[in-house]
Amino acid sequence: KLEDKALRRAGLDYHEWARMQVHKNYDDFITRVQPKTIYAMTTKGSDCFSKARFEKGDAVMFGPESRGLPEDIRARCDGRIRLPMTAESRSLNLSNCAAIVVYEAWRQLDYAGAS
Repeated sequence: KLEDKALRRAGLDYHEWARMQVHKNYDDFITRVQPKTIYAMTTKGSDCFSKARFEKGDAVMFGPESRGLPEDIRARCDGRIRLPMTAESRSLNLSNCAAIVVYEAWRQLDYAGAS
């Protein structure tokens, strides 16, 4: 639930800047958002996330930490990207992974909107 007290607490004082949307399913997301390019963030990705050329209007899909994105969703994405890890390392948690990738996309967009 987006109204859940724990969710709001986890967002600290940033929730007023977040624009959250809930979609019924993947097709509803495509119809409503109409992303230019969709990247699937996955351990099965063929390219490092920093090789992606992010543009305004792109979307990055992240799956649950425990199992990642389902194959049917990965197959519908335009690109599959990954975060490089050493062989001995476990994957990063979802929030860290998302922060790294989103910041790289923002960097490629020349920090649009930054002061």
